[in-house]
Amino acid sequence: MDHQSSQYAGTDIGKTTISPDVLLVITQLTTLQVSGVSRMSEVPGGVNRILRRGTGEGVHIIVKDDTVSADLYVILKNDVNMRDVSRNIQHDVSRAISEMVGMQVGRINIHIEDIDYPENTEA
Repeated sequence: MDHQSSQYAGTDIGKTTISPDVLLVITQLTTLQVSGVSRMSEVPGGVNRILRRGTGEGVHIIVKDDTVSADLYVILKNDVNMRDVSRNIQHDVSRAISEMVGMQVGRINIHIEDIDYPENTEA
């Protein structure tokens, strides 16, 4: 028997509310830890982006019916397989949200906005 479920079974001990900002930070930090990701890009939308809740540096989060979905805007390193990095981001972000927050995960959409190429320093 699971100790946690038996300890709390049948009791209403309260409610936990998670700010969209927490989801943004978890998503950003998890994405930046994936091998092949150089940095986050800006979320498209200009000034309107500032007024939209659930939008942060490189991430747009939508929470609907306790399910988290995200659009991630990334800049990748030049020497990586884009498909593999995208799948790794989706897997890691989905796992982080599920394990850390306990919420269901919907779509994790990856938008590759650019590639970081090393500058040629030879002149």
